[in-house]
Amino acid sequence: MAGGARCSKHREILQVAALGRPLYPGMLYDARSDSFIPGVTLWDNKLLTEDLNSHPQTRTDLKFSSSDSFSSKSNLLDISSSLKASFLGGLVEVAGSARYLRDTKSSTRQSRVTMHYSATTRFDQLTMSHLGTITYPQVFEQKTATHVVTGVLYGAQVFMVFDRMLSEQENSEHIETEMSLMVKKMTSVNVDAAFKMTDSEKKSAEKISCTYHGDIHPGQSPTTFEEAIKLYKDLPNLLNQQTAVPVKVWLYPLHLLNSAAARVEREISTVAAFTLEGIMEDLAEAERTFNELSGSRLANKFRDIRERLNSFYQSMRVYKSMLQSAVGRVLPAIRGGQKEEKSLEDILKIHRNSPFRSDQLKLWLNDAKQEISVLTAQVNSLEGVNIEEPENVYSSSSSGKVFCLTFTSLKYDDPYLSALQEFVKMNRFDAPEEEQHLVSVASDGKWFHNSVTIANMMYNLKVFSFLKVFYFTGLVFSAMSDPSIPGSSIYLFEQGGLKQKKLEDDYRYIIS
Repeated sequence: MAGGARCSKHREILQVAALGRPLYPGMLYDARSDSFIPGVTLWDNKLLTEDLNSHPQTRTDLKFSSSDSFSSKSNLLDISSSLKASFLGGLVEVAGSARYLRDTKSSTRQSRVTMHYSATTRFDQLTMSHLGTITYPQVFEQKTATHVVTGVLYGAQVFMVFDRMLSEQENSEHIETEMSLMVKKMTSVNVDAAFKMTDSEKKSAEKISCTYHGDIHPGQSPTTFEEAIKLYKDLPNLLNQQTAVPVKVWLYPLHLLNSAAARVEREISTVAAFTLEGIMEDLAEAERTFNELSGSRLANKFRDIRERLNSFYQSMRVYKSMLQSAVGRVLPAIRGGQKEEKSLEDILKIHRNSPFRSDQLKLWLNDAKQEISVLTAQVNSLEGVNIEEPENVYSSSSSGKVFCLTFTSLKYDDPYLSALQEFVKMNRFDAPEEEQHLVSVASDGKWFHNSVTIANMMYNLKVFSFLKVFYFTGLVFSAMSDPSIPGSSIYLFEQGGLKQKKLEDDYRYIIS
């Protein structure tokens, strides 16, 4: 029986990644919310420092990753599924090297390789004399904490994130492999040896940026590949007993010291934590695609496209905050026994039935990508013809003729964007226990899905390119809504006003 009790106690002792938080021996911790309790302790400072068991524990490790997923990042930082859930629910503020968790790709056209350097220096732990001599027993009655930090592994972690933006012609796998080889080569060179690059590697290095996340403060963080090389060589010298920080901590349950203390009644299941992680990954992927689309030339030039993209992003940003807040509210209550895990499952179900679920996000973003692609093909086919705002087209025609290939269908009601706005406005997370119904929005009826409209646009482009032969100036692209002319039309502007629409009809005999 005694042996079984000891095994049970060992199972209840938690190992938790510090994530840049100031967790030291004797500090109280609330595992319900994964937060530490500053300024409150079971012992006075003198007793804490006496008999503290400390011994060296030196180890160095080096890893590489080309994944940008939260799962990969959390694995490098050795984060448990429960702590992942707390982080995703906004309960945990990270610092130092753990800021790497928030460093995500901004675009799908971005190649990334990460170097992870980790080292440990010593292990400090409280002794049994501490556990047997409690100075402030009233802490148990306060029920603000569930555990006490009894062991701390010190050291430091460093992440150097190497990024490179890709051109449309470059292959992401090839560039990623090239970057990975360069980063590994950088770390394989002896500290005292010079790092030599070929001419090809030097050209590649110039295109690579570096972002530093570390527990070691180098003075000036590297931003280029060459600066990263210099810092990597200095890392062993920069880490010492004074610069080491908590990397991992061991938490002892307070209820094993006093039955009146608060405890964790139940844990978040691995399945629920994994599902939550997948949802947040999907939202992050949607944001990357949005960034790529909103950064395109066409999105900046055509107001209607820009406004739709901004509406999408604003709704998604608010939704993500609402989802995170809802999760952050229920996690401590589930762990503390006030709620069942079903309350988290209800929140996840709301997401599965919402217009923000992955398949709906991808469907809308793919449509946005297709719309921009069709317009890009039209605009890029005529070199030297600019895109102008409608008001500029009118003003330019005051001094001469202006032929404008006008995109007429860019302004339209988007039921999906309306559904996003309505869903956010209702905030279904305020009543997650209510019955939820699947919200689906069909993606049909858009102009770029219509083959006849696309064929007419191709014809109009052909006419417009013929005009370019005769008119070296006075040709522009623009967008002006006209539902009666789907797709596009050639407009003639003169003397500050619109003189004629559908100019393409007068040129059919030329093309035939």
